[in-house]
Amino acid sequence: MSYLRRFGRFWWDFVVGDEWRIALIVAVATALGVVAALDGRIRGELIACGVAVGVMAAVCDVVIAAGRRTR
Repeated sequence: MSYLRRFGRFWWDFVVGDEWRIALIVAVATALGVVAALDGRIRGELIACGVAVGVMAAVCDVVIAAGRRTR
C-alpha cells in the first residue's frame, strides 16, 4: 500500500472511525457556523457556542440511540 493511501486511510479512520454520523454532524455544524460567520451579523462567540451546543446535543442523541440498539 502506498504512503499516500495509508495516510488517507489513517485520517479516514481517525475522523470517521466507527460512527460516521458523528463525523457528519460535526461537518454540518461547522459548515453552518461558517455560513453564519460569513454573514457578519452574528458575533463569533454566539456562533461558537451555537455550534458547540448543536454538536453536543447531536452526539448525545447518537450515543443514546446506539445504547438503545444494543439492548
